Amino acid sequence: MEKFVQLHVNDNIVIALKSFEADTIINVNGEEVKLIETIDFGHKIAIKSIATKDKILKYGLSIGSATQDIVPGEHVHSHNLETDYLINQ
Repeated sequence: MEKFVQLHVNDNIVIALKSFEADTIINVNGEEVKLIETIDFGHKIAIKSIATKDKILKYGLSIGSATQDIVPGEHVHSHNLETDYLINQ
C-alpha cells in the first residue's frame, strides 16, 4: 500500500496517508519526489513544479492558486495556496 494517494491522474499534488520526515523519497507514477520538509498526515505534497498563480489540482479540479512558486516535494497549504472557495463569498 502506498503511503499517499493521488486522487486524479491530472492532480499536481498527492495527499499524505501518514506523516513523512523531510528528505523521504516517494515514488509517484514512476517519478521519485524527495520531500523538502516534514509533511503531516492528511496534508498535500506537490509532485510537480507549480508556478505562482498556477492552479493546484485535487480530484482533477482546481482547489486554489499558488501564491508563490512551489517545487516538487514541498508542503502545499495555506502558506502557499490561495483557495478558490472563498473568493466569491
